[in-house]
Amino acid sequence: MRAPDFTLKDANNQVVSLSSYRGASAVLLVFYPFAFSRTCQGELDALRDGLEVYSAAGVAVLGISVDTPYSLKAWSLDRGYRFPLLSDFWPHGAVARAYGTFNEAKGMANRGTFLVDVAGVVRYAEVNEPGEPRDQTAWQHAVAALAADQGV
Repeated sequence: MRAPDFTLKDANNQVVSLSSYRGASAVLLVFYPFAFSRTCQGELDALRDGLEVYSAAGVAVLGISVDTPYSLKAWSLDRGYRFPLLSDFWPHGAVARAYGTFNEAKGMANRGTFLVDVAGVVRYAEVNEPGEPRDQTAWQHAVAALAADQGV
């Protein structure tokens, strides 16, 4: 499946498009419900602490939530995240909807994770419900398999 393209603002109000990574790097898209929430913070802290696994495999990491860029900026600075946090604030949850992770009843993204290869094809996907933390070991295995396929 081809990954739906999108353009969102990051925590610095800079525009980021998924298509800008095509041909250059694979991308791990990590949808999460809200900044400053306990489970989301634990997941993104683990990404921050293990970022070299993804970088070494040539994979860029993008966090995506329905928070505003301003709250993402405060959270990113507070937690020391070294990867972009993107705001799917308006139109509210449009990118999460495109990936099938938007929770209409709660107005937020469920915990969706998608590994997109350099050609823009989704090579790994998982969606967890709110409050159900993800096991990042599965992501790392998917990244290792992709790196092996691409000779990285």
